[in-house]
Amino acid sequence: GYGMSSVRFICGTQDVHKELEAKLSAFLGTEDTILYAAAFDANGGVFEPLFNDQDAIISDELNHASIIDGVRLCKAKRFRYKNADMADLEQQLIAAKDARHRIIVTDGAFSMDGVVAPLDQICDLADKYEALVMIDESHCTGFMGKTGRGTHEHFNVMDRVDIITGTLGKALGGASGGFTSGKKEIIDMLRQRSRPYLFSNTLAPAITGASVAVLDLLSETTDLRDKLERNTSYFRKKMTEAGFDIKEGVHPIVPVMLYDAKLAQVFAAKMLEEGIYVIGFYYPVVGQGKARIRVQLSAAHEQHHLDKAIAAFTKVGKELKVI
Repeated sequence: GYGMSSVRFICGTQDVHKELEAKLSAFLGTEDTILYAAAFDANGGVFEPLFNDQDAIISDELNHASIIDGVRLCKAKRFRYKNADMADLEQQLIAAKDARHRIIVTDGAFSMDGVVAPLDQICDLADKYEALVMIDESHCTGFMGKTGRGTHEHFNVMDRVDIITGTLGKALGGASGGFTSGKKEIIDMLRQRSRPYLFSNTLAPAITGASVAVLDLLSETTDLRDKLERNTSYFRKKMTEAGFDIKEGVHPIVPVMLYDAKLAQVFAAKMLEEGIYVIGFYYPVVGQGKARIRVQLSAAHEQHHLDKAIAAFTKVGKELKVI
């Protein structure tokens, strides 16, 4: 078969798994890394082994569903703060002051909005209130930061983040697999007690080996990361000039705000007629009244691809009286 037919601690570990964990640690600037079958498992398996009812988890309200589910699986007290709102985060940290341990949990970038968490400010508050910091880098690893290390590189706080989770299923190859990276004592605890790691089949060697090759490529050159940054800047600028309501930012996830669910569906269908495949997002995937088309840019796009998409958006936008 093409898999290992086993969990890691029985006969599911090959040299390539250890090699990938070591290369992820070196790339992210951490001490150790543990692999999972999926990023959902990484977030689902991180909280219960580390925190109990004496602890507090302070989580951004727009964190990914896997974080929400992972938090529910442990007995720690739960506090939520408004999305990327540092004043509210500080209030929640004050409310959690009596907990044994506190951890702030945030997406590095939020998948529906492309908003990047203000990680430098989060780390400052963590220092002030003696809290740990955890970030989910699923939408950041490989391209955020000047060498693609992620949000912690983007904000120059690489030595101030305690736990990093992420995926191999997006910028790092697009197949499957997830990871948790951080201090060695944290990763050691997860190897002993994290249920998705202990009781799920190991990541297929083919995916593991391909991910090693991706990290080698990203470590050698920033060409793909730099091209993605140029594509993102160009698309955002041209779409804004065309009159679309674009959430500001630098992330290659670009939400084109339409606000009406039916309009988003019709818009997406008409874009397909123009040869552009996009999806309309609406409640319950996003909040009520916040429907949108979510565009995801890639380093594989050339400028003529972007120009074709912008022209199609403009044509359909005028037809539907969006612009």
